Amino acid sequence: MNRIVYMVIKNLCRVPFWFYRIWKFGQPGDDHSHRERYDYIRNVVKKVNKSGKVEVEVHGVENLPSEPGFILFPNHQGLFDMLALIEASPKPLSVVVKKEASNLILVKQVIHALHGFFIDRQDIKASMNIIMQMTENVKKGFNYVIFAEGTRSREGNKLLSFKGGTFKSAVNAKCPVVPVALIDCFKPFDEKSSKRQKVQICFLKPLYPEEYKTLKTTQIAEIVHDRIQEEINQKMG
Repeated sequence: MNRIVYMVIKNLCRVPFWFYRIWKFGQPGDDHSHRERYDYIRNVVKKVNKSGKVEVEVHGVENLPSEPGFILFPNHQGLFDMLALIEASPKPLSVVVKKEASNLILVKQVIHALHGFFIDRQDIKASMNIIMQMTENVKKGFNYVIFAEGTRSREGNKLLSFKGGTFKSAVNAKCPVVPVALIDCFKPFDEKSSKRQKVQICFLKPLYPEEYKTLKTTQIAEIVHDRIQEEINQKMG
């Protein structure tokens, strides 16, 4: 059975309640803190992953910056990526995702609840506006996830090239850049099976502003890309 269908069936009675609570978080006037919203959504994600028989193995949590206001740059393997990242990170995360995902059930509500953004990759002006808004939010202490490949890799644990432009927000905010290696995150939803799966999330050592201030965004992209691919290669032997 397809794992997404399996997850829905396993949580059918709880989904309406989860949907309503998360939808309420994203409404104007909601007085829950960002931490409260994230912790609730993270708890839901853990239950969903467990019900879907997916184990998230986490490495390097100690590498997450102690102060808020950083950006995670993981490789992109598929729809399960954010479920794995949210379970893995004890620190609140927001995310920038492609506009096409805005019609997916619960995705839209979660993005609004966590102060995330949908980005239209075909609209350069709108994309720049999103980067500016995100930069200001990072300065205020929000943490973001950006998939620097721009689209998911179709080659399993092999990365596509990273786009330099996605690092402009980090450079503008002068915030830590955290490489994140996602391993086997494509398997839960790509394989037409609901058998048990294990994925790995590896938070690598951050690059701080003083380390990248003299570099071009394309150079930062290459460094982050290579560190992630090296970590994946080492973990896979």
